[in-house]
Amino acid sequence: MRDEKGRACAMCGGPLDCPSRGRPPVYCSRSCQARAYRRRRQPLPEPGTPPVSRPTEVRARQRRRIAEAVWRIAAGQGLDAASMRGIAAEARVSLRVVQYHFDSKQALLVDALRLLHEENERLAQGRIRYDMTQPCALLRALLDEFLPLDEQRAFALRVFTAYYARSLTDPELAAVFLAAEQPLERLVADVIGVGEAAGLTTPGIDRSHEADLLVSGAVGLGLDVLHERRSLADVRTVLDYHLTRIFPSEAASPGPGQRRSAAEPATDRP
Repeated sequence: MRDEKGRACAMCGGPLDCPSRGRPPVYCSRSCQARAYRRRRQPLPEPGTPPVSRPTEVRARQRRRIAEAVWRIAAGQGLDAASMRGIAAEARVSLRVVQYHFDSKQALLVDALRLLHEENERLAQGRIRYDMTQPCALLRALLDEFLPLDEQRAFALRVFTAYYARSLTDPELAAVFLAAEQPLERLVADVIGVGEAAGLTTPGIDRSHEADLLVSGAVGLGLDVLHERRSLADVRTVLDYHLTRIFPSEAASPGPGQRRSAAEPATDRP
């Protein structure tokens, strides 16, 4: 009996399950076998030319395009409607292209959620001025990121809502969706702590409890706006009430660019 322990896939390097009879496998999956076949069919380079590999940025763009298709389906129909064929059609690529980049639908859904987190963080960093000398204005800007103030944030909130519903029965998605360390709550608590150290907050408040209330409240109020149960003006009034309670002297003077100006028309919908 041959000992095949330690054998690895010739394509991805993953471990192989070797049967006791017959030829030992070379690839760990049909996907790896197909990739190896496509690679063998590529013409050989001329002698002396450097090897040409698939550009990383091209692969990243293709994965992003497929992920964006998942987002659109999730926002419009829910994740239950996101089949591999449907995702391929929405992305305007072949099913084989989707399968080339993602071995399974589950892997695609998880990766699309990670990419959405990264995209939202990138956009938020571009919109928010992290000025710790004005903690109340900074806190207001952070809370704005949970509200559907524009098309992008309204879209992201719909996608996250679809993922949240799915994460209730999918532990792998829940692990990505609900970070154990609660970074948003910690960030809000840290901003409140800066104001507390500067003597700007109400004495005796618990910054962790206040952060939990503000984050969960802003998310819930944002969903109410999507459902058209509340207007953005109503939601801002509620959040300003809580900010005034935490920062009694600072909440009345928001930083520049953090609130809608008096000349800006009020809108009840995102």
